[in-house]
Amino acid sequence: MTPTVQQEIIKLPSDQDASGRTFGAEEIAAVTEVLQSGVLITTKGKYGKMLEEDFAKKLGVKYAYACNSGSAAVHVAIAAINPNPGDEIVTTSITDMGALTPIVFQGAIPVFADVDPKTLNVTAETIEKVLSEKTKAIIVTHLFGNPCEMKAIMELADSKRIPVIEDTAQSFLATCDGKYAGTIGTIGAFSFQQGKQMTTGEGGIVVTNDDVIARRMYLFINKAWGYGDQNPDHYFASLNYRMTELQAAVAYEQLKKLDFSVSQRQKMARLLDEKIKDIDGIESYKPKSGSTMTYWKYCLRVDDIKIEDGAVGLAKALKVYDVASAPRYVVKPAYKCMVFRDQNTFGDSHYPFNLARPEAVDYNDDNFQGTIKGLHDVLVLPINECYEEKHIEFLASSIREAVEKVKT
Repeated sequence: MTPTVQQEIIKLPSDQDASGRTFGAEEIAAVTEVLQSGVLITTKGKYGKMLEEDFAKKLGVKYAYACNSGSAAVHVAIAAINPNPGDEIVTTSITDMGALTPIVFQGAIPVFADVDPKTLNVTAETIEKVLSEKTKAIIVTHLFGNPCEMKAIMELADSKRIPVIEDTAQSFLATCDGKYAGTIGTIGAFSFQQGKQMTTGEGGIVVTNDDVIARRMYLFINKAWGYGDQNPDHYFASLNYRMTELQAAVAYEQLKKLDFSVSQRQKMARLLDEKIKDIDGIESYKPKSGSTMTYWKYCLRVDDIKIEDGAVGLAKALKVYDVASAPRYVVKPAYKCMVFRDQNTFGDSHYPFNLARPEAVDYNDDNFQGTIKGLHDVLVLPINECYEEKHIEFLASSIREAVEKVKT
């Protein structure tokens, strides 16, 4: 029997199609211009260069280089740090696989840090526990649009002269102590994937203020070919990670709409916060003092003492309202995935894990209590810049009704 629904169901805008995106005549005109020009490669077109210039200006950084995915952006950042085989890169136990396998492809060992269960973000404390003399870099992921506590992390990293890569794929224009996420560490890596605050379907961009790092990132995107050099060559092993002019044209127009996209997500998230704040058994994610959150998704912590079957139970109850949600966010923590657990890499070599210290690949759950607790409690809900007050009213009422049905 279908559970009773006390309100009319409203279809929520989805960032997986046009209903939840800001595409319009501007993107169509830009793409049409590129197609009519016949120049689809950014080395010869204008949109790639304009995107990079405007993105750098928007964030207040010296350099921005576009690439063809968020995963490529992370790979470019790691390659710019240039680890030796067997070097260690500290990263989070909760992130997309596209931010992890680039570490392996550069011959480095991903060393997983635990997270704060209330934010699912790494902290200075969890990072420090896994640092070693072999640590070459630290990657911090600003999950869900909520920035990590960068002041403490940078103090730790700077004291040990370890560069920090900010994975800002989900956190466009989020701020920490007045600085944009992605501009605080050595490198920021962004994603233009379908569901992000600005999108080209797939795509990415990297930013830095470091001249040497910038040069290496630019080269790595371009097969290490020195465009414009007096005697260009392919200086080192790298790939073709260039964005197309078609992607760049869309991104260029999307960047103009980013302020609106972020502010509308924030406005709607604050409204939802207010409407559900009195519901016992759930609590929304909020940024730390001194930070702003830009809501790639809207997340709840669900108390399984008060809600039957916790986040999973609430997700099931929300299905009757046609509200898509993701309990636990990811199926499993990164360290439990076969690529790391079984060291499934290149042939049967287990490289680069065959170079690792035993402590670096100690994937015992006892080392990740914050991760386990945080994933157990989290329920990820949709939000995007096309939400209006009527959508928030519906979502809040749906959550309230669903909680009533599954509360213990």
